[in-house]
Amino acid sequence: MKNVWNTWNSISLVKRIICGLIIGIILGLVIPQATAISILGNLFVGALKGVAPILVFFLVMSALCHMGEGQKTNMKFIVILYLLGNLISALSAVLASYLFPITLTLSESTAASDVAPPSGVTEVLTNLLMNVVANPVDSIVKANYIGILAWACIFGIALKKANDGTKQALENIADAVATAVKWIISCAPFGIMGLIFTTISEQGLGVLLSYGRLILVLVGTMAFVALVLNPLIAFLCMRSNPFPLVFRCLKDSFITAFFTRSSAANIPVNMELCENLGLDENTYSVSIPLGATINMAGAAITISTMALAAAHTMNVSVDFPTAFILCVLSAASAAGASGVAGGSLLLIPMACSLFGISNDIAMQVVGVGFIVGVIQDSCETGLNSSTDVLFTACAEYRDRRLHPENYAK
Repeated sequence: MKNVWNTWNSISLVKRIICGLIIGIILGLVIPQATAISILGNLFVGALKGVAPILVFFLVMSALCHMGEGQKTNMKFIVILYLLGNLISALSAVLASYLFPITLTLSESTAASDVAPPSGVTEVLTNLLMNVVANPVDSIVKANYIGILAWACIFGIALKKANDGTKQALENIADAVATAVKWIISCAPFGIMGLIFTTISEQGLGVLLSYGRLILVLVGTMAFVALVLNPLIAFLCMRSNPFPLVFRCLKDSFITAFFTRSSAANIPVNMELCENLGLDENTYSVSIPLGATINMAGAAITISTMALAAAHTMNVSVDFPTAFILCVLSAASAAGASGVAGGSLLLIPMACSLFGISNDIAMQVVGVGFIVGVIQDSCETGLNSSTDVLFTACAEYRDRRLHPENYAK
């Protein structure tokens, strides 16, 4: 058994995940009634979600308390990239919707009547700010990453003058949690097998056929951002071929995020990828959890596309200035999507209000979003999460290019 385990671990994680993916698809088609297999996926996602808040809290706190006076990070530029990414993604969705207009077949059966959308951007931003001052223990329990980051920064700065023993203890705890995370990630093939089994056995593909055009526009726009716009941004930062880095992020981050459908669960995966890329831990320990909260390019695409689909369905004419306002609104509200129960889909009614579309109709569009969410949410999460690492790396590689003396050994 030990030899089998060592041989299994010697295979690259991506190849093992592909094996788990194939086995999960086969099992989902052949024995869909074997629901016990789903437990593997639930355990994997649950373990990642459970350990991620603790990992972020101790990594950020440890990094800040060890940070020397005047030590440089690239956080300002990373935040700019996050916000710029949201905006250009929303603009891409608007252009795609103009080129390939979508109309939806709405009925009461598709309405998500049991959920309540936010009333406007003010409510979204208020929720976001209230999360900053939430109880630190409650933030960890509820995986409120804005609150976790805020309190970790406060405690980390407060501990800068602590004795070396205290700082070393924090570093040891952070290392121990990181080791536990690596153990969990090594189980990813089994978790992915359980997740894909659940999708195939419960959802199937038939329900998605009637929404094929909508799915193609959503996924196509996300692919355009991932394979064209993001590499362009990376090239402008790095001034070198961006595709090796882009494909590395897609391979190591997108795949797991696609199946877990949780940016929070993918934080440990992204942090390990940043470590493998040789990035500065003082930066990525903050930028990765922050990106999981505000870097929501996929959400901006979903909000813009679904809102314009509702407008086309209701024969509402949308001029370009209004469409640009939609881009800004989608980009800004997407940054606060994690603070709203239901994520990006529940921000659709707020965007629809720009066109005078009633809340009843908008909530039916939300219902359509839940139907196509099997694919839409997976691709959205994969784009969001992989871009967190890409932009973090771009910022550091740009700084290395402009200030090589800061990285001289």
